[in-house]
Amino acid sequence: MSLFAMGFLLVILQPSTGQFPRACANTQSLLRKECCPLWDGDGSPCGESSNRGACQAILLSQAPLGPQFPFSGVDDREDWPSVFYNRTCKCKGNFMGFNCGECKFGFSGLNCTERRLRTRRNIFQLTNSEKDKFLAYLNLAKNTPSQDYVIATGTHTQMNNGSNLMFRNINMYDLFVWMHYYASRDTLLGGSNVWRDIDFAHEAPGFLPWHRLFLLLWEREIQKITGDENFTIPYWDWRDAEDCVVCTDEYMGGRHPANPNLLSPASFFSSWQVICTRSEEYNSQQSLCNATSEGPILRNPGNNDKSRTPRLPSSAEVEFCLSLTQYESGSMDKMANYSFRNTLEGFADPRTAISNISQSGLHNALHIYMNGSMSQVQGSANDPIFLLHHAFVDSIFERWLRRHRPILEVYPAANAPIGHNRENYMVPFIPLYRNGEFFIPSRELGYDYEYLQEPALDSFQEFLIPYLEQARQIWPWLVGAAVIGGDETKWYSSTLNRDAFREVATLENVYRVDSNSPEASGATHDFPLLV
Repeated sequence: MSLFAMGFLLVILQPSTGQFPRACANTQSLLRKECCPLWDGDGSPCGESSNRGACQAILLSQAPLGPQFPFSGVDDREDWPSVFYNRTCKCKGNFMGFNCGECKFGFSGLNCTERRLRTRRNIFQLTNSEKDKFLAYLNLAKNTPSQDYVIATGTHTQMNNGSNLMFRNINMYDLFVWMHYYASRDTLLGGSNVWRDIDFAHEAPGFLPWHRLFLLLWEREIQKITGDENFTIPYWDWRDAEDCVVCTDEYMGGRHPANPNLLSPASFFSSWQVICTRSEEYNSQQSLCNATSEGPILRNPGNNDKSRTPRLPSSAEVEFCLSLTQYESGSMDKMANYSFRNTLEGFADPRTAISNISQSGLHNALHIYMNGSMSQVQGSANDPIFLLHHAFVDSIFERWLRRHRPILEVYPAANAPIGHNRENYMVPFIPLYRNGEFFIPSRELGYDYEYLQEPALDSFQEFLIPYLEQARQIWPWLVGAAVIGGDETKWYSSTLNRDAFREVATLENVYRVDSNSPEASGATHDFPLLV
């Protein structure tokens, strides 16, 4: 990309989405505990005059939590966001945003009525111009101040409940780094005491929905600051990779010739400064990360502890993980066995699904392999490879959703670690989103993955769906009739049952296209005829 084009991009300033809305980061809002900003479209709170939403009391989940956090009333993130606000905008229909000024994911248009589906692509399938544009967008985000959001540099108590404001401006990229830090930071207990066994974005059921939302918000902000409505985050398919193939100056930055822990000076990522990486310092000072620059991105891929992570994940390990039928199990934390979430996150062995926290598999393996900024949870989003990595992890989550088709109730409603129950609001997002809202297929949220795209259904197949679903539903009744009926009834019922089974099995072959099958990857396949 030319320097002129880069310079042009860097002067574009647009709103950003993130954590504390600037319109609510004031003494009046904090003392009133209300965050219901005006929508510019009509000048009313939450766009109420245009029927976009209304300012309402927050409804918090009362479901019991797991035993991992034995405190109450000591952390601002408990019952998020009620320590700061107990009234926010409740948007109607397809409207979304802290003032209901945006559209829900997957919708667009003036009234948010137009469906839109975008496709995330493999970074190595991008053209040179597309790849250069993506890199320029990253640099733009690092140099564009967030106009709508600020970060908190102190706790609610340190702010004296709102009379002593402690907020700071931040650029768009670092805003998301800070949010990832804030969700995963330790609890400050006073003095030099902290509680480490807490994380609102990891080590529990919300890991995958939280990062799904994180990527969607990041994607949307790039779309807004660039005006590129078609932008999607590319992914890096790291299965069976022998080394970090994106770690070149053409892509995410090569290795420094004199210092293997630094990035090549030929990559503009070498000039990036990291934030929120000194957790022990914050803990000892009982302070929050204030987004002060803390040095360059560190990365030394492959020179990690081989006893913990001997290599990058394999295709076989991903396939085994996808075969697991339980989304969550047992304690619903990093000790969970036979849990798809815990195995994909990397705390369970990707060959047995048995918890083994001395090893790092799948998602965690990539972080450890990078051997630098990516390897420390709270500051891992500083390295832009984080985005490529989590886009691919999200695609594996999507494959599991498509293969197993879980109902919402599969996501735990109660007894998960703090912040991870189905109806808990995810920390630290404002506007508010519940974990369960993102336990749905990606296409319902307006995006798909290029390697997972399936052939469209024709109108005849769509016509048959409700009838074949009825066949599925009466199948158990037919079996019961065969058991209790006479010989004639048995014959008739078993015949119908067999025919219904055939129809349903045929439907399975046509519609339950598995995400790791040839159909999902775009290969040709002869579908069975429905006759």
